[in-house]
Amino acid sequence: MMLRKHSGWGPVLSFMERLKLQLQQSARWLWHEWLRPLFIAACIVFPLKSSFAEWNYVPSGSMMPSLLPGDLVWVNKLAYDLKVPFTTAHLAEWGDPQRGDIAVFYSPADQMRLVKRVIGLPGDVVESRDDRLFINGHPLIYQALPADLAGPESRRGALLAEEELAGRPHAVQILPARPALRTFGPVVVPAGCYFMMGDNRDDSHDSRFFGSVPRRSVIGKATTLLVSVDLDRFACPRSDRFLRPIQ
Repeated sequence: MMLRKHSGWGPVLSFMERLKLQLQQSARWLWHEWLRPLFIAACIVFPLKSSFAEWNYVPSGSMMPSLLPGDLVWVNKLAYDLKVPFTTAHLAEWGDPQRGDIAVFYSPADQMRLVKRVIGLPGDVVESRDDRLFINGHPLIYQALPADLAGPESRRGALLAEEELAGRPHAVQILPARPALRTFGPVVVPAGCYFMMGDNRDDSHDSRFFGSVPRRSVIGKATTLLVSVDLDRFACPRSDRFLRPIQ
């Protein structure tokens, strides 16, 4: 007596084969229509972003009043040189950071990205006496500004002044009630290095603490404030700061 083969698996196998075919077709469509174009775009965009321009988020108030927490700034990575993508190696150089530039760089202390103002150039002697800067023995010129320009910081007794650095005026802020390193130096900036400081002089971790920044660690120059949100008001947009040049 011969046993008949059980035919109940036929429809199940047929369904599984159709499902497998559909999955293969969907995977091919997903790769050709979405993943491959995204992969190609990433291979083009990310190296360009690494070498030419990008943006940098400002998380703290160390550059107040020039930059506020919640600002997003445009960084021109071609301002000084051309780098190998994803590295700090230079392919070509056509300029150097200048006094008064707002530079983005890697901190010598921990390699974190920082945004600070260029104060001292290679060979300069930088000194501060009670928050008044001296470059090569010459005091910078200061003019008082209205304290209410400090915004919320004015409630903490912030004082503002316009500082003229190499003929380029910009606002700086001090917090008299806060313990800070107001007097230092004189410090000689080593060759191939730059002395960086925050505009919020009494609330900035900068070259006073981690030393001068090597030229190779400079990423680029912050030139434009793209967008800004008020972190104290549930990220409400500060529309008056959109697309503003940075002084």
